[in-house]
Amino acid sequence: MYSFREPETAAIRDFLTDRAGAPFTYPEVGLTASGRPKGYNIDRGRIQLGAGPEAFEKARRALRNWRMFSLAWVKLCWPFKKIQPGVLVGVLAHHFGFWSLNAARIVYVIDEPRRFGFAYGTVGDHVERGEERFLVEWRGDDTVWYEITAFSRPAHWTVWLGYPLSRGIQARFRRDSLRAMLEAMFDSERTAARV
Repeated sequence: MYSFREPETAAIRDFLTDRAGAPFTYPEVGLTASGRPKGYNIDRGRIQLGAGPEAFEKARRALRNWRMFSLAWVKLCWPFKKIQPGVLVGVLAHHFGFWSLNAARIVYVIDEPRRFGFAYGTVGDHVERGEERFLVEWRGDDTVWYEITAFSRPAHWTVWLGYPLSRGIQARFRRDSLRAMLEAMFDSERTAARV
């Protein structure tokens, strides 16, 4: 969905309701967990968030609260949704003077003692085809990392037409998402210092 004005809540709700039963738009569902499909752009970004068990718990909490979407130009519809397989969300982005809204469904969740994350995949008339995984990991060397891994390719003629621009938007989201998660770690520290 494209719009020159930010869509109102009712329009977003209708958009997501219309796509509730839509299938994934790609056959390699779940492949961010184990491989790299051919014919897609493969993207990855990561940043160290800290070290130790407290940093991991902060990072896990930030991911559960969708903090990687705390961006000035991207909104998650709706950030109160619980992270579990089958949950449908909308990603609303403002770029190049217009708004775009796309739907994605959570494919799987990773909830282990030292790893937490999930992947969502494109559904319905999403302008891209593919999957994106968001993961926080407490590694053996005690460091805590946030990582985004994605595979995608254009699904709409407008994306093919503006291919270099769409790749730039994807890179910007990765970069800003890494920064948002790092800021979430410091937000937790600032809040604790005020108490």
